[in-house]
Amino acid sequence: MSQSCCSTEETSHDHNHDDHDHSHGNKNASNLQLFLPAIISFLLLAIGLTLDYFIKPDWFQGWKGIVLYVLAYLPVGFPVLKEAFESIKKGQFFSEFFLMSIAAIGAFAIGEYPEGVAVMLFYSVGENFQIMAVRRAKGNIKYLLDQRPDEVTILENKIPKTIKAEKVEVGHFVQLKPGEKLALDGELVSEKASFNTAALTGESKPDSKKKGDAVYAGMINLNSVSEVVITKKYNDSKLSKILEMVQNASSQKAPTELFIKKFAKIYTPFVVYLAIAITFLPYFFVADYEFKNWLYRALVFLVISCPCALVISIPLGYFGGIGAASRNGILFKGGNFLDVLAKIQNVVMDKTGTMTEGVFKVQDIKIEQGFNEKDILDQLNLVESKSTHPIATAIHDYVGEIDHDQNISDIEEIPGFGLKANFEGKEFFAGNFKLLEKFNIKYDKNLEDISESVVAMAFDNRFVGYITIADEIKKEAKSAVESLKKLGIKVTMLSGDKTAVVEKVAKTLGIQNYFGSLLPEDKVSELNKIKAQNETVAFVGDGVNDAPVVALSDVGIAMGGLGSDATIETADVVIQDDNPAKIAMAIKIGKETKKIVWQNIILAFSVKAVVLVLGAGGLATMWEAVFADVGVALLAILNAVRIQKMKF
Repeated sequence: MSQSCCSTEETSHDHNHDDHDHSHGNKNASNLQLFLPAIISFLLLAIGLTLDYFIKPDWFQGWKGIVLYVLAYLPVGFPVLKEAFESIKKGQFFSEFFLMSIAAIGAFAIGEYPEGVAVMLFYSVGENFQIMAVRRAKGNIKYLLDQRPDEVTILENKIPKTIKAEKVEVGHFVQLKPGEKLALDGELVSEKASFNTAALTGESKPDSKKKGDAVYAGMINLNSVSEVVITKKYNDSKLSKILEMVQNASSQKAPTELFIKKFAKIYTPFVVYLAIAITFLPYFFVADYEFKNWLYRALVFLVISCPCALVISIPLGYFGGIGAASRNGILFKGGNFLDVLAKIQNVVMDKTGTMTEGVFKVQDIKIEQGFNEKDILDQLNLVESKSTHPIATAIHDYVGEIDHDQNISDIEEIPGFGLKANFEGKEFFAGNFKLLEKFNIKYDKNLEDISESVVAMAFDNRFVGYITIADEIKKEAKSAVESLKKLGIKVTMLSGDKTAVVEKVAKTLGIQNYFGSLLPEDKVSELNKIKAQNETVAFVGDGVNDAPVVALSDVGIAMGGLGSDATIETADVVIQDDNPAKIAMAIKIGKETKKIVWQNIILAFSVKAVVLVLGAGGLATMWEAVFADVGVALLAILNAVRIQKMKF
């Protein structure tokens, strides 16, 4: 019992990813070892109570009885005394170890030996349950995320060979049999394969991949033998980064959590001084003052006042929330973001890739007379090949192979407008109509009424035509907006896409507040206007292109963490499978976590306040104090663990 309720969260945190390879028997053995001192202490205490109150032999009176109770005390008491001494050496004089040590030693000093043992015994049992609860909370997350196999089968000259996953190099070919998990990130070499992505997204539905698609550590191959070429080392895989992020989440404390820690530092010395006052002050006011009686009341007061229920159950509540979110494919970078999401009033979202699939397809092509369509499209394809935007991918898919023989130079991306390049001394433009206006290129203004996304083109200062591109709305998008509205949250859409397109999507989804044709600085301006109304704002986007808005919002939520390392770095919350329905789910988890934390605070304070008054007034014994303290702690822990079982 060498861990405090204050430090359990840190000290029980084990970074070894193979913790969960232990058998059920080993776990039982570990729990037995944890409770062994308490079991020994309980048996000796039971023997002592039986001899003291039922059999009552003459030989048990005197020093022999004291020795038995001391022996019962040592298994649970010595570790606490040792921790109290260590804390004092570090300058932490008023710890809960100190409180319980004073209470137990004081009980022995006034001859209440069974109660002195009971104080430490039940404190020990409570501590052990706390340790188990924290292990379970952390274990749930690690079991979900860190499922990388230790060994992989690589192909050397097409001959299978099993080696340690850490020794696999970039460029190695890995053979993956049906049912096997991928240990490292790579690219599919086989023509096609189907994978279970539950470890990364929280969703166990099959995900079909084709040759050249990215595949990630933790994915389970479902059907046929597949071949993957490794693109990242073991420790650089997406799963490793996600695991590291979740493990580090506990270091980002919520305000409530930080307050309770500060409160405990003031509260503990305060109750010690109050206990001293309860012992000695009545001497000046009570006619029949008896030192032993008032000391006993003070010891009862100390036992009840131990802040363990608060100090452990609150961090456990937040860690439970982080674990519940992780199990559903939502990653929080800290408990503080659970608190912020719980009070979100306005969810501001990007359109492309957030509420739409972000998979564009060319719909229509209009090239002005006097220009060769193939030449213009080849130029467009070459220029767009320098961009990572989904529209560029759609153009390349439509046009096909890039003609690199063209004499191109000075390709420049103009954020919020499009691309500019130079073909043999003549400028080529591809982007929105604002790009053409920026460079004073004339075009038919009626084209601005087109409801699809448009890539307008100009060459040698002349408008040469346009292509229309369409994107599909995600099937979960409408229900996601409805779920947010049911929570009483406003929804606003900000997009760089043309206003007509944004309006069409917004009206389909039932979003009343929307703004289109926005440059990055315009998005910042609109978000500032929303924040000026004293609203707590979450921004949902890709976490990279919208970095300024993500930084400005109270909490940044990135969609599609599975496809982008940068989203994990930028956002506060990452939704791994692109599902917009999980925005509302993340908010619900935040609200439920905060509710559980406050339930524990109110429970602990109310019960302790009542029993403290009873103890100071001499109406509660040490036994009742112990049961009140341990009982409240266990109820708070059970309540905190409850969130891990909830369905959202």
